[in-house]
Amino acid sequence: MDRYDLARAVARDAGKLAHRAFGTSATKMKGRHDVVTEMDREVERFIRAAICARYPGDAIIGEEEGGGAGDRLWLIDPIDGTANYARGLPRYCVSVGYLERGVPLVGAIYDPSHDWLYAAARGEGAWRDGERLSVSPSAEIDAAVVECGWSTRRPTAAYVDLLARVMEAGAAIRRAGSGALGLADVAAGKVEAYVELHINAWDCAAGIVLVREAGGFTNDFFAGDGLRAGNPLLATNAALCAKLAAVSGIPITS
Repeated sequence: MDRYDLARAVARDAGKLAHRAFGTSATKMKGRHDVVTEMDREVERFIRAAICARYPGDAIIGEEEGGGAGDRLWLIDPIDGTANYARGLPRYCVSVGYLERGVPLVGAIYDPSHDWLYAAARGEGAWRDGERLSVSPSAEIDAAVVECGWSTRRPTAAYVDLLARVMEAGAAIRRAGSGALGLADVAAGKVEAYVELHINAWDCAAGIVLVREAGGFTNDFFAGDGLRAGNPLLATNAALCAKLAAVSGIPITS
C-alpha cells in the first residue's frame, strides 16, 4: 500500500468512526467559536496509529495532538467542520494530506454524511469515488460563487471588508463551515473559489492537492511559516485567479 492508497483508506475508515457519534459526541470549547469533541481526539489517534503502523518514520502533525515537521509529513484534521458535526449538521469531513519536503503530494477528504471520498495525488488527477473532478470553467465573476471562510484569528472588520470586496466585484458568497469541503467543492466545480484570510495547514493540505489536480490554482500557502502558523488561502480556476487575487489581496500561483 503506497501513501495515496493509505490516505484514501484511512480517511474513509476514520470518517465512518466519526459518524458513529455524529451530533452526539461530548464537546467543549478550545476558544471562541472553537469547538472540540471527544471524537476529534479518538479519530486523530486512529489515523495516527494507521500511519505509524505503515510508515513509522513519517512525521505527523494533527489539529488536536500537534507534532513535528519532517521531510515526509502527514497533516491531519480528524473532523473539519466540528461545529457542524457537534450540532448534527451534515457538513463536516476527515482531511488527510501528505507532503514531501514541503510539497503537497497527496490529499484525501471523506464526507461521511454523503459517503463521498475525494482524493488526489500529484500528477494523477482529482477524483470523487471514481469520477474525475474538474474546476468550474466560469470566467465571469458576476456569475461566480465564492466561499469566504471565517476565522477568529483575524479581526471581524477584516472579514467583513473581504465580504464587501467580493460582493462588490460581482460574486455571490457563502460560508458553510468546513474549509476542507469548501476546497473539495472548488475541485468539483460546485463553487468557483474558496478564500480565507487565515487557515491552518491541516485544514487545507489535502484540499490544495485536490484543487491543483482538478486544474485549479492556489496561492503558495506553505510559503514562510504557513506549515506551523497558517496563512491566507485562495483557490480558484485559471479564468478568475487574477481577478480574485486582486479582490482578496492574496497573490496566486500555479
